[in-house]
Amino acid sequence: MIPNNLKVFFYLKPVDMRKSINGLSIMVVDQLEMDAMSGQLFLFCNRYKDKIKALYWDKNGFCLWYKRLEKGRFKIPEKYGDHLEISMQELIYLLDGVDINKLKRFKAEKYSKIY
Repeated sequence: MIPNNLKVFFYLKPVDMRKSINGLSIMVVDQLEMDAMSGQLFLFCNRYKDKIKALYWDKNGFCLWYKRLEKGRFKIPEKYGDHLEISMQELIYLLDGVDINKLKRFKAEKYSKIY
């Protein structure tokens, strides 16, 4: 249901999960200083890290997605600042319970010759 090519912006400060589309879109504009109708996905988490909401604009209206864990907590990225951009793959890992802080990627290599 969520397009694969979206940029994902994670608001790292705890958010009151009673906020809905209007409250979260205002946070995107006021706190993140971004356009809520840009078509990008914005993630929000509560203080206990057991609930996540995702907000994005889809052509002619907002979509709001909500996940509540019955047991455990999400492994929220550890970064300084109020938001972080993550990839769609990292979002999938996060929702599956993977600690994306511990993911290790291959270093990009640049070669001048092919043997």
